[in-house]
Amino acid sequence: MLLARPKTLLNYLTILQSEGRISFTRSEAIAALGLTEAAFLKAAARLQKRKLLFNPRQGFYVTVPAQFLSWEAPPPSWYVDALMRHEGRPYYVGLLKAAELHGATHHGVMEFQVVTDRQLPRIRAGRSWISFHFRKDMKAVLDGVIDRKTETGSMKVSSPELTALDLLRYVHAAGGIDAVATLVVDLGRKIDGARLAAMAARFDRACAQRLGYLLDRFGHSDRTQALHDQLFSTPRLPWVALEPVTRDAGAAAPNPVERNERWRVSVRRHPEADE
Repeated sequence: MLLARPKTLLNYLTILQSEGRISFTRSEAIAALGLTEAAFLKAAARLQKRKLLFNPRQGFYVTVPAQFLSWEAPPPSWYVDALMRHEGRPYYVGLLKAAELHGATHHGVMEFQVVTDRQLPRIRAGRSWISFHFRKDMKAVLDGVIDRKTETGSMKVSSPELTALDLLRYVHAAGGIDAVATLVVDLGRKIDGARLAAMAARFDRACAQRLGYLLDRFGHSDRTQALHDQLFSTPRLPWVALEPVTRDAGAAAPNPVERNERWRVSVRRHPEADE
């Protein structure tokens, strides 16, 4: 809490950072400084021009600590929780970023991917982007969301099980089936079979079938039995393609190289995981 009214917006940013905060709303700053809205916006524009202030959403601001001046913004993990509270939306950090946080990536992730219940435009965040992926039924997967400490507090992140299923649900955002296979190699070690089966009940069966196939193929068959039992409790499970068929594939799609009876997955080509 600010003990004395700061004299300038720059002074306000310095005080916030000394208290371990890097984000604030326009209304908070106006109240703390005793400014009119027009005066605040003018002062904020000057600091944004100097790259000392970042404005990812209307009415929401992020200070830029000295070590990130060349980036023009601190890492999204430092402020994503405050940003989503400002938006008033439930969320979790997911997909490629969550996989990286669980130790399952071989390349730097330049896009900070967030799952939420509203379609939001992505944000240019210094050297990276924050992208938003829509899931209507956020409540259905809340028990697969965990809190993870950050430099400025905490943020919500998908568990290994939820991350793996989301990678198949949003396969194009994950970079395609080969990219997902690469992540499954490492992510599979973190997956709990019983939790995976329980979480899979909240997804389309096709996602679970594809994930089961990949886990088996890349050395994690010890994690898949509960998932298999859950899926095949329903008779006559339909066959699915490992890679969803695109519109332009049509009748020209080649014959499958494998028809996996265990998961009822048709494989047009075997996925390749990076070494």
